[in-house]
Amino acid sequence: MADYLLFATERYALPILQPLAHALQAAGHGVHAWFADGAASAALPSPVRMVGLREAVALKPRAVFSAANWVPTFVSGAKVQLFHGFNVEKRSDERGHFRVRGLFDLYCTQGPATTAPFQALAQRERHFAVVETGWPKLDPLFSADDSDAQILRAPAMGRPVVMFASTFTERLSAAPHLLDAIAAEVASGERYWLLTLHPKCAPELFARYRALTGPNAAFVETEQLVTAQRAADVLLADTTSVVSEFVVQRKPVVTFRNRAPKPHMIDFTDPAHLPAMLARAFAPDEQLLHALAAYADAIHPYRDGRSSERVIAATHSLLAGELGELSRKPLSSVWRRLQIRRDLGYWGR
Repeated sequence: MADYLLFATERYALPILQPLAHALQAAGHGVHAWFADGAASAALPSPVRMVGLREAVALKPRAVFSAANWVPTFVSGAKVQLFHGFNVEKRSDERGHFRVRGLFDLYCTQGPATTAPFQALAQRERHFAVVETGWPKLDPLFSADDSDAQILRAPAMGRPVVMFASTFTERLSAAPHLLDAIAAEVASGERYWLLTLHPKCAPELFARYRALTGPNAAFVETEQLVTAQRAADVLLADTTSVVSEFVVQRKPVVTFRNRAPKPHMIDFTDPAHLPAMLARAFAPDEQLLHALAAYADAIHPYRDGRSSERVIAATHSLLAGELGELSRKPLSSVWRRLQIRRDLGYWGR
């Protein structure tokens, strides 16, 4: 069997890559991981083998799976984009989710909402292929084993469970604005809270939210994010892509000043309205439930927990030439490739 390399630049990529690592291992492949930048000190559990830059080059993997915006192009093998989140419209298409950097050979899209735009780009650019596979990160949401979620939920002792998640983008983050309102809700004890923040949020915010933990709340680390989503009944968030991840389960989401609010969200702008918004989320009407289902089907219709297997199958199809012949990467990507080498300090072949 072949060797494959997993690549990440941030800790939040670990829950994306872990299900894929399991699927590769189950198929008998060698699985290696090289993490850079913010993920440099992180690791995936054995039998994934953690390697450094030069080991990754020497490995000559059959493919490199990236849960980042870029990939080290000097490592051999097909370059496969897995995405680090859903399209939550934080930026324009040209600068955001649909930006094509000329680095990848295959884009594994999450659902119809992103597949069609990337297929249009592929027809225009001709230097990459697109296959709709679903997102490996969400495989555990639909696993038959929910024991981890039940453990996380156990301290609720039968109470409803709310999860809070926030983006690190300062102008979009709900964390500073909702702290007092959430603290009041936690203190009331009516519901149990699972609190988490984006790893890039300010340390002082982490300290203040961790201080809320006790009999009515727990703080959840990035690696437990999917487990927390499965354990919670309702999500409170902002413009973080966790909103879309949670909606795939067709569970209600309350959003604070979302950049692009949609019918499946209960969006609000005044922290004083939080209790009323939560009450509405815990008693959703038919219109809201229909909007949740429609959006979930558009962004990620797969509920079988086998997206990782589809990613592997799509990669094999690419390598076998079954996805068509790709054109050479554009000259516009040359500077980006040199910049990657400079940033990593690698000038070898």
